[in-house]
Order: sequence, then C-alpha cells, then structure tokens
Amino acid sequence: MREAGQTLGALGEILLIPGRMERVDVEKPNVVVIVPAYNEEETIGAVCAVLVGHPLVDEVIVVSDGSSDRTAEVARTTGARVLELPENAGKGAAMQAGISSTAAEVVLFLDADLIGLRPEHVDRMLAPVLQGESQMSVGVFEGGRTSTDLAQAIAPFLSGQRAVHRSVLRDLDDITESGYGVEVALTKYMRRNHGNVCEVVLADLTHRMKEEKRGLIKGFAARMKMYWEIVKYLPKDKVRD
Repeated sequence: MREAGQTLGALGEILLIPGRMERVDVEKPNVVVIVPAYNEEETIGAVCAVLVGHPLVDEVIVVSDGSSDRTAEVARTTGARVLELPENAGKGAAMQAGISSTAAEVVLFLDADLIGLRPEHVDRMLAPVLQGESQMSVGVFEGGRTSTDLAQAIAPFLSGQRAVHRSVLRDLDDITESGYGVEVALTKYMRRNHGNVCEVVLADLTHRMKEEKRGLIKGFAARMKMYWEIVKYLPKDKVRD
C-alpha cells in the first residue's frame, strides 16, 4: 500500500491521504457513477448526497427504471443527472442506459438502496481502477449486517457495487436483456479474458432487503424473480469473441 501523500503512478494528480483520495489540479480519468433505481425514494437521496460533489466523481447519473414513486424527483434535488425509463425494463437495461449516456473512462456502479454509504467507500472502490492496478473492483459488504454480509461472502460475484474501466464495457455486448444477471455477465467477461479484478471490503455498508421495501410476500416474489434471472443468465455468453 502506498504511503499517504505518495503519488499514484501516471496519475500524479491523484493524491492518497489517510482514509481519502483527493484530486488536485492535474487531469485524471473522467469518472461517472451510475445508479440504477426502481422505486427507491427512501434511500436514493442519501446515496446521491455522498456521490455528488465527491472529489473523484465528475458526474452522477441516476437511471430511474420506470419508478412509480419519487425516486427521480428526489435524485434531481441532489444535483444528480436523472434518466427516466418509461417502464420497468430491469437492472441490466437501466445500467445500459446509463453507459450509453456517457463517455467516461471509469464507471462506478452502485445500488440505489445502500445504507451507510460514506465517501471512503467511493475512494476504496475507485482507487484500484484509477491507479491502473485493476480493470474492475468489486465491493463486498462487511460489518453491515449478518444477512447481507453472508450473502456477499458466499457469492461476491453478484455484488452490484463495481468500478469498471471503459475498456471492459466496450468489449461487453449490450446488457439490456440481462436483468439481474448483469453482474454475472461482467464476472464471466473478466474470467474469460483473464481480466484483473480485485475485491474491496466496504465496511459497515449494507442495503435494504426486498422484503423490507415491498413487504414479505411481494418482496419474496421479487427476490425469486431476481434469482431466476441470475440462474437463467448463467449459461448465456454475452461476450464478443
């Protein structure tokens, strides 16, 4: 690990200080955060508040995936750019809409239902990609709460928290139809192409469970739909030869 105050390779403008990475005056890769969101009015404001104005983030894009609540309205009040899809098209479609709307060199994907997001989580996710050490970083919850910690410990490849270099997204086929299988697509691409991926611990971070957001029955049904999309997508190959 580099000591505080040491420059980061070719990115001399990015300075590592205790617990934070700060931008100084020289150019760095353009960074955008894409937050796919479906009816997340209760958490989207707090998530965007951490992201908008973060020294390493150039733009925050919230993609409201056919939300019927105030998700888009709340996101706009924070200064985020909001894309509104006319109907619920799925997580993959929302992420693809965000990707297609930016030419940023580094893309950070974050879920809209995060609880406990802090600026240092953003720092940790972006650092390996900005430093050129990895093409992708995958965030894994730790110390948030048992249910989400356990799920990510068992299957970290399903984490929605990822920083990705643009070169990865250029080689990946359109992910519109992937739904919740989008993280599987990204993981498969990196494994097949021997890409450099690192896991980043996100301490004290968690997210709202579907059962909490939609009630026990609807939430369970939504969870089963998510699992089905993931399982259904596993045998598919969405990567160009």
